[in-house]
Amino acid sequence: MADAPSAVGSLQLAPHRAWGADRGRAPGLKQVGRVVEEARPELFVFAASKADYPPKYEYVVVRSTEPVGGREREVLVLCQVRGVVSRSSAYSSRLDLETLERMHQAGIDDANLLCVARTLGFLAEEDGREVVLMPRRTFPPGTPVYLAPDELVREFFSYPPDEGLYIGTLVSRSSVPVYLSVNGFRRHVAVIAQTGAGKSYTVGVILEELMRLGATAVVIDPHADYVFLSRDRDMRRNEYADRVVVFRNPNSSGRYDPEQLDNVRELTVKFSELPPETVAEIAEIPEKWVNVRGAVAKAVEELRKRGDYGLDELLERLREMSNRGGKEGQSAERAYNHLLKLRRFRVFGGATTPVKDGILRPGQVSVLDLSGLNDASQDYIVSWVLEEVFRLRYAGEFPWPVFVVIEEAHRFAPSRQQERRTMSAPIIRTIASEGRKFGVFLIVVTQRPSRIDSDVLSQCNSQIILRITNPYDQRAVAEASERLGEELMEDLPGLNVGEAVIVGELTRVPVIVRVRRRLTAEGGADIDLVGELRRAREALSLAPRRYGAGSLISEV
Repeated sequence: MADAPSAVGSLQLAPHRAWGADRGRAPGLKQVGRVVEEARPELFVFAASKADYPPKYEYVVVRSTEPVGGREREVLVLCQVRGVVSRSSAYSSRLDLETLERMHQAGIDDANLLCVARTLGFLAEEDGREVVLMPRRTFPPGTPVYLAPDELVREFFSYPPDEGLYIGTLVSRSSVPVYLSVNGFRRHVAVIAQTGAGKSYTVGVILEELMRLGATAVVIDPHADYVFLSRDRDMRRNEYADRVVVFRNPNSSGRYDPEQLDNVRELTVKFSELPPETVAEIAEIPEKWVNVRGAVAKAVEELRKRGDYGLDELLERLREMSNRGGKEGQSAERAYNHLLKLRRFRVFGGATTPVKDGILRPGQVSVLDLSGLNDASQDYIVSWVLEEVFRLRYAGEFPWPVFVVIEEAHRFAPSRQQERRTMSAPIIRTIASEGRKFGVFLIVVTQRPSRIDSDVLSQCNSQIILRITNPYDQRAVAEASERLGEELMEDLPGLNVGEAVIVGELTRVPVIVRVRRRLTAEGGADIDLVGELRRAREALSLAPRRYGAGSLISEV
């Protein structure tokens, strides 16, 4: 039976089950090796059986005596196998195959199986919550190494239901679920992967969990990846359907027809409600061009006296002012030429969609479906909505925390090295640096971390990283993450679709997971090209040519 937890101050040993109390043995634990050669508190090597050794990513434990709460306590330190090496002095590369075959027939086998293990820590309790402490002592050579019990591993990666988001299972153990800490989202999260690795699918899982916890979220969705969050995998309305609202501009060609979606609302801006300084900003008129901006302000003031107006009316008024000549006429003409580019913005309508009590409502997930809009229109919408979301939280007009998901974030907050400038980049940088103080939390999603603003990426203290093979993107991720070690970086190219490395405040220790199956329908899934071609052949009554006599290939 375990000793009663001791405490000095607020720190005490976490009350692990029977295995945490045994002083001399390890009942029920399976020994898989012994520590050999040089060992450090954070890294060691152990010899294992060639027939039954723990594979890479598997979890093992080593007993150690550590100071906890002012007392020496025996603990089980969780470790992860980071590499497996087989070594032989007899089977040398200097020998030819014939010699090696004779050695094998003679039964010579001196192969040694070695595993490299990285220490993850042991659990202790501090102020009523479990924390991970790193051992201060090393493991002497000869120390036995055991396979970690499922229950102990679960403790490392679990949280109470109202504090944890179920993201998936351990890659090495499908029986062990992994949860993300809700509090880990307070310092922003980046979800990073190359195209097709499963990043949007993973974000869908996170949104499902946030909906379960009653969160308020705004999703910037350039490709309609999240418009079916209100449907289950069989396209039936799910229990959260009434809390998912899709906002869409009427001018958008869109990826899906509005009739296919639930709870669709218009996403528009009334042009006559824009202040003249905003019009000048959208038209990219520099602040130092005081006279040109003044011409815009004067034209807007005159039009407002007449009532509602649109872009065409403002352009016509500036044209009339330019015909007067003189300095004022020149300024009006320059303003006219700049405002012509606003015709690219297909977002203006008869009314402005309210952010407060519209896009931003308690417990609502608002998906801004930007598919079918050009880049300029998407950029303006993101800038407008996020500025208003931040203002409402800053002023205390919206009382609940807000999660902001930005898909394709590199398009809206590009790297400073790129010449491209966006309207939305400043507010995204502001939220990244100050949002956590006011309860606005970013989930930045990108497949090109090397092209995103480094200030934004570096403010994301947690990363969920799926497969990345591009060396520039790998380097950008490494520079942004203080907790992604060289070993984990090396794992990124070898991850399968749907597998992710998670580091930062989302988890107690870095972990590699297999993302769980989504409960909601996926909007951005790849097209089943084989199936689509089969349906095309059936619709056109076409029979595919087979290889063999008479085929085109056989005639070549």
